[in-house]
Amino acid sequence: MEQKTFAFFPEAAFGPALNSVGIAQAVERMGHKAVFLSDPGFVEVYEGYGFEAHPVNLSEPMPPEQMAKFWEDFINGHIPNFRKAPIDQIDNYVKECWEAIVDSAKWAQKDLPGILAKIKPDVISVDNVILFPAIKQHGVPWVRIISCSENEIEDDSIPPHLSGMSENDTEGHAAFRARFNEVIKPIHDDFNAFLGTCNEDAYPVGQFFEASPFMNLLLYPEQAKYTRSKPLDPAQFQYLEGCVRQDEPYEVPTFQKNNDGPLLYVSFGSLGAGDTDLLKRLITLIGQSRYRALVNVGDYKEEYSDIPDNVIIDGWFPQPSVIPQVDVVIHHGGNNSFTECLYFGKPAIIMSYVWDGHDNAMRVQETGHGFRSDRYEWSDEELVEKIEACLNDEAMAAKLKATSAHMQSQNGQEKAAKLLVELAEKNA
Repeated sequence: MEQKTFAFFPEAAFGPALNSVGIAQAVERMGHKAVFLSDPGFVEVYEGYGFEAHPVNLSEPMPPEQMAKFWEDFINGHIPNFRKAPIDQIDNYVKECWEAIVDSAKWAQKDLPGILAKIKPDVISVDNVILFPAIKQHGVPWVRIISCSENEIEDDSIPPHLSGMSENDTEGHAAFRARFNEVIKPIHDDFNAFLGTCNEDAYPVGQFFEASPFMNLLLYPEQAKYTRSKPLDPAQFQYLEGCVRQDEPYEVPTFQKNNDGPLLYVSFGSLGAGDTDLLKRLITLIGQSRYRALVNVGDYKEEYSDIPDNVIIDGWFPQPSVIPQVDVVIHHGGNNSFTECLYFGKPAIIMSYVWDGHDNAMRVQETGHGFRSDRYEWSDEELVEKIEACLNDEAMAAKLKATSAHMQSQNGQEKAAKLLVELAEKNA
């Protein structure tokens, strides 16, 4: 068997990055080579897993620590907007994100052609929400990975991406799409002008990427899929059923109080950890309860004092090793957290704040795998009621058990690797 080279280009966030790492590990187990195209700030992440990584500037070059601080400050500056409904985040958080994303595509075009010529990949996999023309034009099959909510691939009968709306709220869908297109149009016009300079056709308003004609890999599991008016063709779209990565083992420490109580895990991701007031409120509530909890506070550990004896905080947890051991997860709706809870059959309460977290929060509730909760407008009694339902609802437990068994039987990493290798061999 001739060894093939597979290039992976995930966006600079731990969710997409670590999903691609899992697929790349499976590719290498099949005897092939995996390399990463990387935002400079993530090169060390991929090298830490033993992969070759090539930096691609996605903004004005700056030291990695300065880049990390930029996104931390960006998120923390928007905390007041996290109180708003998704449609009311379009003209602030969402707009500013799309401005940065369009800029990243322009910057990437400077580096990508030379890097691709150097590494000579047989297949390129990109996990992002925007087209990088150099990847489409390189002359080898390219695969789009959708590691966020599956409604990134639009359909008129499902909620628009980022809306957090119910599947049945068709009036709301139309209002969200109209508002999004109105606010985004100047940014979209600018992107289309850039595409023109790359000899690419303009996209319809609101669209920044296209489905790959070769293959598209969606992480959503079967049990959370939307009902589409135009079902996705399996020859072009495959679901990876979570594709959950392996991580280092974790032993739950002994708690000084409630050591036999139900165990909660609370995490709003590395960026959401800046919302320290909300995490402190949750810690106070848990401190007065029969539960115990592991709480991910990110880089803000020094801001916490007087931690209750039934709460343990840390700056990071190996989440795929923690979630199987807990009873309920309270999280922000990030797709790794969303799919890991389903994969391990754990009920979730999702307090979303941005991006596809809103869609995942609605989806977990609509499919009977947990609850969505307003991020701030809740009482202690309401939250305890949701936690108790997660612990005691027999129908929810049965649904989670079935979903978990299905996802674990699918082996999404190996499935993705096989699809990529088949594509390379077919194109040889």
